[in-house]
Amino acid sequence: MTRAASSLSGDEVAALVDELSDISFEEAADPDLQAPEPVAAEGAEPFALGQRKDRPIAHLGHIERMNERIARRLRDVIEPIAQARAKVDVIPLETRCFEEWQRNQADYVSLSLFRVRPCKGMMMIAIDPAFITNMVDAFFGGTGNGLATRSAEFTPSEQRLRIRLVDAITDVLTKSWGETFPLQFEFATHETNADFANLVRTDEPVVVQSFTIKPGMSRSTRIEILYPLAMLQPIEDQIAARSQAGAEGDDIEWKNKLAAALDSVALPVRSVLARPEMTVRQLMALKAGDIIPITLSQTVPLLVGNRHFAEGTIGEQEGRAAMMIENLNKGHVK
Repeated sequence: MTRAASSLSGDEVAALVDELSDISFEEAADPDLQAPEPVAAEGAEPFALGQRKDRPIAHLGHIERMNERIARRLRDVIEPIAQARAKVDVIPLETRCFEEWQRNQADYVSLSLFRVRPCKGMMMIAIDPAFITNMVDAFFGGTGNGLATRSAEFTPSEQRLRIRLVDAITDVLTKSWGETFPLQFEFATHETNADFANLVRTDEPVVVQSFTIKPGMSRSTRIEILYPLAMLQPIEDQIAARSQAGAEGDDIEWKNKLAAALDSVALPVRSVLARPEMTVRQLMALKAGDIIPITLSQTVPLLVGNRHFAEGTIGEQEGRAAMMIENLNKGHVK
């Protein structure tokens, strides 16, 4: 096989390399040449790795299951005020940074904050002020379909209805939580600006429990209930552990309830004064007016079922026959 005619000789290759080397040195030595500046893409945001917090993700199965019960009870709260049938829909739980939630709020919104006992944390109920105004209108016989937005202060009537509505919502939450993990909500303060609502730090995650409410022909609105995620996660863990313990047959709470129920069980209690013995002939010969001699002992037994529970003496108290306990034999009942 022969080499192709177009191949370069060794001298030609060496000359070409020398020429390229000269060009690179001249470019590096030229002070007027500058490296091109990076061009930023339009609309790009700076991003520092390890500093931005993504939206937290939480799995709160208990509170999700509780949503339907809360929705039914909220319907019972709204309908007497709106004087119409109300439709309450559950919105899936959201876990968001509190700062992100604050940015999405209007300039004027009703925010009621509560301390949660026995937990260390707060709870907040957010209601659209226009909904409160429309409910006042419906309560006094109007259509309840007036304002879509609201930016002024509450009137005295609206303030009273707002308090009534918030109290009713907290009662619903207390009943719903009481079925699995009793919580108490103590009113702390009321705000109308989301920036002043000190629920948690702005960078902390919160769980948003939302319900869409449409009373009759009125405009639909959203009521939001916010909890700190850091407060709910230990509760969720305790409920899960309790459920697991119940599945394994070691549920202390269930045992306590069973013991309390047993304390209220009614048992037959009786006392025997004497036990005379008679033959069959004597029994068959008995007739009205016959007297059976008996011998009374100093103490008589108190029987629970067929168990000897105590001993006592027979006497009288307030004109009625009575028995005074002398000795207890509780161990015989077990």
